[in-house]
Amino acid sequence: MRDPRREPAGGVAAPAGRPPRARARSHGRGRGAPYLFLLPATVLFALFFALPIGYALWLSLHKVEVKGLGLGAGARAEVWAGVENHTAALTDSELLSGALRVLGYGAIVVPVMLGLALVFALMLDSEKVRGTRFTRLAIFLPYAVPGVVAALLWGFLYLPDVSPFHFVLDRLGMPQPDLLDGGPLYLALSNIAVWGGTGFNMIVIYTALRAIPAEVYEAARLDGATPLQTALRIKIPMVAPSLVLTFFFSIIATLQVFSEPTTLKPLTNSVSTTWSPLMKVYQDAFGKGDIHAAAAGAVLIAVATLLLSFGFLRAANSRTRQEEAR
Repeated sequence: MRDPRREPAGGVAAPAGRPPRARARSHGRGRGAPYLFLLPATVLFALFFALPIGYALWLSLHKVEVKGLGLGAGARAEVWAGVENHTAALTDSELLSGALRVLGYGAIVVPVMLGLALVFALMLDSEKVRGTRFTRLAIFLPYAVPGVVAALLWGFLYLPDVSPFHFVLDRLGMPQPDLLDGGPLYLALSNIAVWGGTGFNMIVIYTALRAIPAEVYEAARLDGATPLQTALRIKIPMVAPSLVLTFFFSIIATLQVFSEPTTLKPLTNSVSTTWSPLMKVYQDAFGKGDIHAAAAGAVLIAVATLLLSFGFLRAANSRTRQEEAR
């Protein structure tokens, strides 16, 4: 017999909900869905990033030792070396010279590239500028050109025999500098990096500028701020995190420079096979066949990049906290 107290007012029984156990099982099955989506990325990260790093570290701690007088494969054995390879790399004059050259190269590239990116982003964010879509694309387009292609393009523009610049200078009776020799080589390599990297950094900074609320600009306009004052006192401080990010990326790219000097090497005698630290690592691995010394050099470059990046981020964060405290 039905219990009228359990029936709704209309006389129709309300549908019963799912049992608690069924709801618990359904909730448990849904809990593993995020891990299933992360699995492909995790596998790719482990196979193509973490595993090679671990193998390079393992190689840097070993060396090949020749036993006896035999020259065959059986006479060569891989033994534990500890930090011997790292110590040899730290005292290698070629690696240290390459690091100094890269520091000089970075002292030109980083400030010029980020300065141009900031100026272009501020100009595109101005209300008086027209054709911003085409200008953004034109500035960003060199970033889409591969580094080897860009180095070849500029390399032939630097050569006196085929360069239109040298032809114009010759017609005007002006001296024709050799940009691939001596000191001008740093300017030639820096120009390639600036030409290719300014667009990417400009897009990052410009995106941050577009995210600033319009009310901030309106308040500055009501206070009588000029466009220059707005840029210096409002826009640049508010996009400081983007500037830190682009500077961080620029440091990493500078320490890992490889494609540009390697591509220009056949065009000039001023670029040696060990011009940059990564070129030294490549020469040790494939020129001399010493894969263990190359792995030690690569590990040292990675550690130096990590320390410089961490130091810069820590300095930037401490300065931010000091400004917030004021």
